[in-house]
Amino acid sequence: MRALQIKNQTRKPVFLDIAVPSISPKQILVKTKACGLNFADLLMIKGSYQETPTLPFVPGMEIAGNVVAVGHEVVGFKVGDRVAAFPGYGGLAELCAVDISRCLKIPKNLSFKTAASVLISYGTSHLALTHRAKIKSGENLLVLGAGGGVGLTAIEIGVALGARVIAVARGRNKLDICKKYGAEIALDSTDDDILSTVKNLGGANIIYDPVGGNSFLTALRCCKPEARYLIIGFASGDIPQIKANHLLLKNIDIIGFNWGGYLSFEPEILASSLKKMLKLVANKTLKPHISRVYDFNQALEALGHLQARKSIGKLVVRGLNTKC
Repeated sequence: MRALQIKNQTRKPVFLDIAVPSISPKQILVKTKACGLNFADLLMIKGSYQETPTLPFVPGMEIAGNVVAVGHEVVGFKVGDRVAAFPGYGGLAELCAVDISRCLKIPKNLSFKTAASVLISYGTSHLALTHRAKIKSGENLLVLGAGGGVGLTAIEIGVALGARVIAVARGRNKLDICKKYGAEIALDSTDDDILSTVKNLGGANIIYDPVGGNSFLTALRCCKPEARYLIIGFASGDIPQIKANHLLLKNIDIIGFNWGGYLSFEPEILASSLKKMLKLVANKTLKPHISRVYDFNQALEALGHLQARKSIGKLVVRGLNTKC
């Protein structure tokens, strides 16, 4: 099968013909129709992601497609089923082997490209806001990196749950998209008055931060007493250091969130969240923004655009010789 493979992390990925992956008794083999790209794919390619597989490997954390083979202990899936899955890696290939614990059937009215673009980004925001931050209607939700794939989902889900969303992003195009997706206020990350603006709005009950870096300190000062600060990731490449006295003075909760970690200790919570989220997407309460769909042979270009932060929302790569 054709795949984009990482052979050496000091060089760019290469297209190769490699063996079709074998499946274990509790796995299914999926014909990839679409693969959603994530910032974590870039970290994995560089070898700096916390769950980077051993070399060589195929990147691509989330996919959608048709089941073409099932392990002999598989229950609930059959050949021909339409599924979405988050294998963690292996998605940028014609075929992908996935544990059934990482797969969900998708409704007929949900396209493969949409299904492949929502599991990690929407799943992250849904579980973080509902299970970890326990968001309430009427609260102020401050979303950093709001123009990115994960940030937009936090806006949408926050609005759907009744929050007042304040979005922070860079550039007019991204700010306009944030407003389109429901943000009441959209602030440019280069502005000097973010702190005063948020404080004039009453401060933030919840911070959703996939960025880290210098923006962390500003956002922390925006917190109301008993605010919850969700640490989603560090897209800036800078992991901030936290002074504990800042948390003490306002009784602030710093909440770490690792979406994939729930697979190892509470997978039923993650599965329940995904099912609820997919229903919201299928009934169009949530409307994923796919910035661009690339052909399979354009996967390197797509990763380059993701690296350059040229995307608003999600980038998706079609499976080889397929439509999505």
